[in-house]
Amino acid sequence: MNTWRNASLAVTAAAVLALTTACGQEKGNETPNGQAVGAANPAQPGNGYGSEAGYGSEAGGEAAAAKPAGQLAVWESKDLGEVLADSEGLTLYRFDKDTAKPPKSNCEGDCAKAWPIVAAGGASAAPGVDPSLLGEITRADGTKQLTIDGWPMYRYAKDTKAGDVKGQGVGGTWYAAAPDGKKAAPGAAGESGEETGDEGTEPADLAGLSVRKDPKLGEIVVDKNGMTVYRFMKDSAWPMKTACTGDCLKKWPVVEPVDKNDTVGILKKGFVTFDRPDGIEQQTIDCWPIYTFAGDSKPGDTNGQGVGGTWYAVSPEGKPVGAPK
Repeated sequence: MNTWRNASLAVTAAAVLALTTACGQEKGNETPNGQAVGAANPAQPGNGYGSEAGYGSEAGGEAAAAKPAGQLAVWESKDLGEVLADSEGLTLYRFDKDTAKPPKSNCEGDCAKAWPIVAAGGASAAPGVDPSLLGEITRADGTKQLTIDGWPMYRYAKDTKAGDVKGQGVGGTWYAAAPDGKKAAPGAAGESGEETGDEGTEPADLAGLSVRKDPKLGEIVVDKNGMTVYRFMKDSAWPMKTACTGDCLKKWPVVEPVDKNDTVGILKKGFVTFDRPDGIEQQTIDCWPIYTFAGDSKPGDTNGQGVGGTWYAVSPEGKPVGAPK
Protein backbone atom coordinates (compact mmCIF):
# COMPACT_ATOMS: atom_id res chain seq x y z
CA MET A 1 0.00 0.00 0.00
CA ASN A 2 2.81 2.39 0.93
CA THR A 3 4.72 1.45 -2.24
CA TRP A 4 1.68 2.28 -4.42
CA ARG A 5 1.09 5.54 -2.54
CA ASN A 6 4.72 6.64 -2.94
CA ALA A 7 4.67 5.82 -6.64
CA SER A 8 1.42 7.74 -7.07
CA LEU A 9 2.85 10.79 -5.35
CA ALA A 10 5.95 10.60 -7.53
CA VAL A 11 3.86 10.49 -10.72
CA THR A 12 1.75 13.45 -9.53
CA ALA A 13 4.83 15.48 -8.65
CA ALA A 14 6.36 14.73 -12.05
CA ALA A 15 3.18 15.86 -13.79
CA VAL A 16 3.12 19.11 -11.84
CA LEU A 17 6.79 19.68 -12.60
CA ALA A 18 6.19 19.12 -16.33
CA LEU A 19 3.40 21.67 -16.32
CA THR A 20 5.43 24.32 -14.52
CA THR A 21 8.74 23.94 -16.36
CA ALA A 22 7.79 24.65 -19.97
CA CYS A 23 10.90 24.52 -22.18
CA GLY A 24 12.90 23.48 -19.13
CA GLN A 25 12.24 26.56 -17.02
CA GLU A 26 13.78 25.68 -13.70
CA LYS A 27 15.20 27.28 -10.64
CA GLY A 28 18.48 29.06 -11.18
CA ASN A 29 20.76 31.40 -9.32
CA GLU A 30 20.88 35.08 -10.19
CA THR A 31 24.45 36.26 -10.05
CA PRO A 32 25.99 39.71 -10.38
CA ASN A 33 28.56 38.63 -13.00
CA GLY A 34 26.24 38.17 -15.95
CA GLN A 35 25.71 34.39 -15.66
CA ALA A 36 22.40 33.02 -16.83
CA VAL A 37 19.50 33.07 -14.39
CA GLY A 38 16.58 30.68 -14.35
CA ALA A 39 12.91 31.55 -14.61
CA ALA A 40 11.80 30.11 -11.30
CA ASN A 41 13.75 32.53 -9.15
CA PRO A 42 11.49 34.77 -7.06
CA ALA A 43 10.39 37.49 -9.45
CA GLN A 44 11.64 40.99 -8.83
CA PRO A 45 8.77 43.44 -8.42
CA GLY A 46 9.41 45.07 -11.77
CA ASN A 47 6.85 43.68 -14.23
CA GLY A 48 8.46 45.78 -16.91
CA TYR A 49 8.38 49.03 -14.95
CA GLY A 50 12.09 49.31 -14.36
CA SER A 51 15.38 47.58 -13.82
CA GLU A 52 16.56 44.80 -11.56
CA ALA A 53 16.21 47.10 -8.54
CA GLY A 54 12.43 46.99 -8.84
CA TYR A 55 10.92 49.81 -10.84
CA GLY A 56 14.08 51.37 -12.16
CA SER A 57 14.96 53.32 -9.02
CA GLU A 58 16.30 52.39 -5.63
CA ALA A 59 14.47 55.33 -4.08
CA GLY A 60 11.79 54.25 -1.67
CA GLY A 61 9.15 56.13 0.28
CA GLU A 62 6.15 57.89 -1.11
CA ALA A 63 5.71 58.94 -4.71
CA ALA A 64 6.82 62.52 -5.26
CA ALA A 65 4.12 65.14 -5.66
CA ALA A 66 3.38 65.73 -9.31
CA LYS A 67 5.31 68.71 -10.73
CA PRO A 68 4.05 70.64 -13.74
CA ALA A 69 6.13 70.72 -16.90
CA GLY A 70 5.84 74.46 -17.53
CA GLN A 71 7.13 75.57 -20.92
CA LEU A 72 7.98 72.38 -22.77
CA ALA A 73 11.24 72.30 -24.66
CA VAL A 74 12.96 70.11 -27.25
CA TRP A 75 16.59 69.07 -27.15
CA GLU A 76 18.58 67.21 -29.77
CA SER A 77 20.05 63.85 -28.77
CA LYS A 78 22.81 62.31 -30.86
CA ASP A 79 21.27 58.87 -30.39
CA LEU A 80 17.56 59.67 -30.15
CA GLY A 81 16.97 62.75 -32.26
CA GLU A 82 14.48 65.28 -30.89
CA VAL A 83 13.57 64.62 -27.24
CA LEU A 84 10.81 66.33 -25.27
CA ALA A 85 11.76 67.95 -21.96
CA ASP A 86 10.15 70.05 -19.27
CA SER A 87 11.06 73.66 -18.47
CA GLU A 88 14.10 72.47 -16.47
CA GLY A 89 15.40 70.35 -19.35
CA LEU A 90 14.48 67.02 -17.74
CA THR A 91 13.53 64.33 -20.24
CA LEU A 92 9.89 63.27 -20.44
CA TYR A 93 9.06 59.61 -20.96
CA ARG A 94 6.18 57.40 -22.10
CA PHE A 95 5.25 53.88 -21.01
CA ASP A 96 4.42 51.10 -23.49
CA LYS A 97 1.85 49.63 -21.10
CA ASP A 98 -0.16 52.87 -21.15
CA THR A 99 -2.60 53.60 -23.96
CA ALA A 100 -3.20 56.74 -26.00
CA LYS A 101 -6.58 55.81 -27.48
CA PRO A 102 -8.14 56.15 -25.00
CA PRO A 103 -5.53 57.95 -22.89
CA LYS A 104 -4.83 55.83 -19.79
CA SER A 105 -1.96 55.40 -17.33
CA ASN A 106 -1.01 51.97 -16.02
CA CYS A 107 1.76 53.23 -13.74
CA GLU A 108 0.63 53.29 -10.12
CA GLY A 109 2.09 52.66 -6.68
CA ASP A 110 5.80 51.82 -6.69
CA CYS A 111 5.92 52.45 -10.43
CA ALA A 112 4.98 56.11 -9.86
CA LYS A 113 7.82 56.45 -7.34
CA ALA A 114 10.39 55.54 -9.99
CA TRP A 115 8.51 57.36 -12.74
CA PRO A 116 6.97 60.54 -11.24
CA ILE A 117 4.03 61.74 -13.28
CA VAL A 118 4.07 65.12 -14.99
CA ALA A 119 1.24 67.33 -13.76
CA ALA A 120 -0.96 68.81 -16.46
CA GLY A 121 -1.38 72.30 -15.02
CA GLY A 122 0.53 75.17 -16.60
CA ALA A 123 2.05 73.20 -19.46
CA SER A 124 2.55 74.94 -22.78
CA ALA A 125 3.66 73.44 -26.08
CA ALA A 126 7.28 73.49 -27.16
CA PRO A 127 8.05 75.99 -29.94
CA GLY A 128 6.99 74.59 -33.30
CA VAL A 129 4.78 71.87 -31.77
CA ASP A 130 1.03 71.80 -32.28
CA PRO A 131 -0.58 72.93 -28.96
CA SER A 132 -3.59 70.69 -29.68
CA LEU A 133 -1.39 67.66 -28.91
CA LEU A 134 -1.37 68.61 -25.23
CA GLY A 135 -4.06 67.05 -23.07
CA GLU A 136 -4.63 65.54 -19.66
CA ILE A 137 -6.05 62.55 -17.84
CA THR A 138 -7.43 62.36 -14.33
CA ARG A 139 -5.74 59.61 -12.32
CA ALA A 140 -7.39 57.47 -9.65
CA ASP A 141 -6.18 59.84 -6.91
CA GLY A 142 -7.62 62.85 -8.74
CA THR A 143 -4.26 64.15 -9.98
CA LYS A 144 -4.34 65.51 -13.51
CA GLN A 145 -1.49 64.15 -15.63
CA LEU A 146 -0.13 65.71 -18.81
CA THR A 147 -0.57 63.79 -22.06
CA ILE A 148 1.04 64.38 -25.44
CA ASP A 149 -1.10 63.09 -28.31
CA GLY A 150 -2.85 60.92 -25.72
CA TRP A 151 0.28 59.43 -24.13
CA PRO A 152 0.71 60.10 -20.38
CA MET A 153 4.03 61.79 -19.57
CA TYR A 154 6.52 60.92 -16.81
CA ARG A 155 9.97 61.87 -15.56
CA TYR A 156 12.53 59.31 -14.36
CA ALA A 157 13.77 59.41 -10.76
CA LYS A 158 17.36 58.65 -11.80
CA ASP A 159 17.56 61.59 -14.20
CA THR A 160 19.10 64.38 -12.14
CA LYS A 161 20.07 67.02 -14.70
CA ALA A 162 19.04 68.38 -18.07
CA GLY A 163 19.90 66.02 -20.90
CA ASP A 164 19.86 62.82 -18.81
CA VAL A 165 18.09 59.90 -20.50
CA LYS A 166 18.83 57.13 -18.02
CA GLY A 167 15.28 55.87 -18.38
CA GLN A 168 15.60 55.12 -22.10
CA GLY A 169 14.66 51.49 -22.78
CA VAL A 170 14.29 50.51 -19.11
CA GLY A 171 12.43 47.22 -18.85
CA GLY A 172 11.88 47.31 -22.60
CA THR A 173 8.82 49.50 -21.92
CA TRP A 174 10.00 53.04 -21.12
CA TYR A 175 11.15 55.45 -23.82
CA ALA A 176 12.00 59.12 -24.12
CA ALA A 177 9.16 61.01 -25.77
CA ALA A 178 9.46 62.94 -29.01
CA PRO A 179 7.79 66.38 -29.23
CA ASP A 180 4.69 64.80 -30.83
CA GLY A 181 4.33 62.10 -28.16
CA LYS A 182 5.86 59.32 -30.23
CA LYS A 183 9.01 57.48 -29.17
CA ALA A 184 12.10 59.55 -29.75
CA ALA A 185 14.17 58.12 -32.62
CA PRO A 186 16.53 59.66 -35.17
CA GLY A 187 14.45 60.75 -38.15
CA ALA A 188 11.47 58.72 -36.94
CA ALA A 189 8.17 59.75 -38.46
CA GLY A 190 6.27 56.67 -37.32
CA GLU A 191 5.55 55.05 -33.99
CA SER A 192 5.48 51.45 -32.88
CA GLY A 193 2.13 49.88 -33.48
CA GLU A 194 0.07 53.05 -33.36
CA GLU A 195 0.36 54.69 -36.77
CA THR A 196 -2.05 54.17 -39.64
CA GLY A 197 0.74 54.00 -42.18
CA ASP A 198 0.02 57.38 -43.80
CA GLU A 199 3.47 58.89 -43.27
CA GLY A 200 5.48 56.65 -40.90
CA THR A 201 8.32 54.39 -41.89
CA GLU A 202 6.93 51.35 -40.09
CA PRO A 203 4.53 48.90 -41.75
CA ALA A 204 1.01 49.24 -40.43
CA ASP A 205 -0.26 45.70 -41.08
CA LEU A 206 2.44 43.30 -39.88
CA ALA A 207 1.61 40.35 -37.64
CA GLY A 208 2.97 40.25 -34.10
CA LEU A 209 5.91 38.26 -35.47
CA SER A 210 6.59 37.60 -39.14
CA VAL A 211 9.43 36.93 -41.56
CA ARG A 212 11.38 39.39 -43.71
CA LYS A 213 13.81 38.57 -46.52
CA ASP A 214 17.01 40.43 -45.72
CA PRO A 215 19.41 40.86 -48.67
CA LYS A 216 22.41 39.81 -46.56
CA LEU A 217 20.97 37.51 -43.90
CA GLY A 218 18.14 35.78 -45.71
CA GLU A 219 14.88 35.06 -43.88
CA ILE A 220 14.81 36.67 -40.44
CA VAL A 221 12.09 37.30 -37.86
CA VAL A 222 10.69 40.80 -37.32
CA ASP A 223 8.24 42.15 -34.76
CA LYS A 224 4.95 43.98 -35.37
CA ASN A 225 6.86 47.16 -36.20
CA GLY A 226 9.14 45.48 -38.69
CA MET A 227 12.10 45.63 -36.30
CA THR A 228 14.66 42.84 -36.43
CA VAL A 229 14.45 40.20 -33.69
CA TYR A 230 17.61 38.80 -32.06
CA ARG A 231 18.89 35.92 -29.94
CA PHE A 232 21.59 36.07 -27.25
CA MET A 233 24.09 33.21 -27.39
CA LYS A 234 24.60 33.33 -23.60
CA ASP A 235 20.94 32.44 -23.03
CA SER A 236 19.75 28.84 -23.03
CA ALA A 237 16.55 27.12 -24.08
CA TRP A 238 16.78 23.96 -22.00
CA PRO A 239 16.59 24.84 -19.23
CA MET A 240 15.20 28.20 -20.32
CA LYS A 241 17.44 30.90 -18.84
CA THR A 242 18.45 34.48 -19.61
CA ALA A 243 21.83 36.15 -19.30
CA CYS A 244 20.48 39.58 -20.30
CA THR A 245 19.36 41.46 -17.21
CA GLY A 246 19.52 44.98 -15.80
CA ASP A 247 21.35 47.43 -18.08
CA CYS A 248 21.50 44.81 -20.81
CA LEU A 249 17.74 45.22 -21.29
CA LYS A 250 18.17 48.91 -22.08
CA LYS A 251 20.07 47.94 -25.21
CA TRP A 252 18.19 44.71 -25.89
CA PRO A 253 14.50 45.10 -24.96
CA VAL A 254 12.58 41.85 -24.71
CA VAL A 255 9.94 40.92 -27.26
CA GLU A 256 6.71 40.90 -25.29
CA PRO A 257 4.36 37.88 -25.54
CA VAL A 258 2.68 37.38 -28.93
CA ASP A 259 -0.40 35.27 -29.59
CA LYS A 260 0.39 32.20 -31.72
CA ASN A 261 -2.37 33.19 -34.11
CA ASP A 262 -0.73 36.60 -34.60
CA THR A 263 2.32 35.16 -36.37
CA VAL A 264 3.21 34.40 -39.98
CA GLY A 265 5.86 31.86 -40.98
CA ILE A 266 7.18 31.35 -37.43
CA LEU A 267 7.93 27.95 -35.88
CA LYS A 268 5.16 27.19 -33.38
CA LYS A 269 7.07 24.49 -31.49
CA GLY A 270 8.39 25.97 -28.25
CA PHE A 271 6.49 29.20 -28.91
CA VAL A 272 5.90 29.97 -25.24
CA THR A 273 6.08 32.87 -22.81
CA PHE A 274 9.19 33.04 -20.64
CA ASP A 275 8.47 34.28 -17.10
CA ARG A 276 11.78 35.97 -16.36
CA PRO A 277 13.24 36.30 -12.83
CA ASP A 278 12.84 40.10 -13.06
CA GLY A 279 9.07 39.76 -13.52
CA ILE A 280 9.09 40.63 -17.24
CA GLU A 281 7.28 38.30 -19.64
CA GLN A 282 9.22 37.50 -22.81
CA GLN A 283 8.32 35.70 -26.03
CA THR A 284 10.40 32.74 -27.14
CA ILE A 285 10.82 30.83 -30.41
CA ASP A 286 11.78 27.19 -30.01
CA CYS A 287 12.16 28.05 -26.33
CA TRP A 288 14.85 30.67 -27.02
CA PRO A 289 14.19 34.15 -25.53
CA ILE A 290 14.04 36.84 -28.22
CA TYR A 291 14.86 40.56 -28.18
CA THR A 292 15.03 43.68 -30.32
CA PHE A 293 17.99 46.11 -30.42
CA ALA A 294 17.83 49.73 -29.25
CA GLY A 295 20.46 50.56 -31.88
CA ASP A 296 18.02 49.72 -34.69
CA SER A 297 16.09 52.88 -35.46
CA LYS A 298 13.91 51.76 -38.37
CA PRO A 299 12.55 48.61 -40.03
CA GLY A 300 15.23 46.85 -42.03
CA ASP A 301 18.05 47.80 -39.65
CA THR A 302 20.24 44.91 -38.49
CA ASN A 303 22.74 46.88 -36.42
CA GLY A 304 22.59 44.27 -33.68
CA GLN A 305 23.83 41.48 -35.93
CA GLY A 306 27.01 39.93 -34.52
CA VAL A 307 27.39 42.46 -31.68
CA GLY A 308 29.93 41.15 -29.19
CA GLY A 309 29.97 37.87 -31.08
CA THR A 310 26.89 36.93 -29.05
CA TRP A 311 23.85 38.60 -30.67
CA TYR A 312 22.32 37.35 -33.91
CA ALA A 313 19.16 37.80 -35.94
CA VAL A 314 16.68 34.94 -35.61
CA SER A 315 15.57 32.57 -38.35
CA PRO A 316 11.89 31.49 -38.59
CA GLU A 317 12.96 28.28 -36.82
CA GLY A 318 14.51 30.19 -33.93
CA LYS A 319 18.13 29.65 -35.05
CA PRO A 320 20.78 32.38 -34.76
CA VAL A 321 21.44 33.56 -38.33
CA GLY A 322 25.14 33.81 -39.15
CA ALA A 323 26.37 32.56 -35.78
CA PRO A 324 29.59 30.50 -35.80
CA LYS A 325 28.97 26.79 -35.96
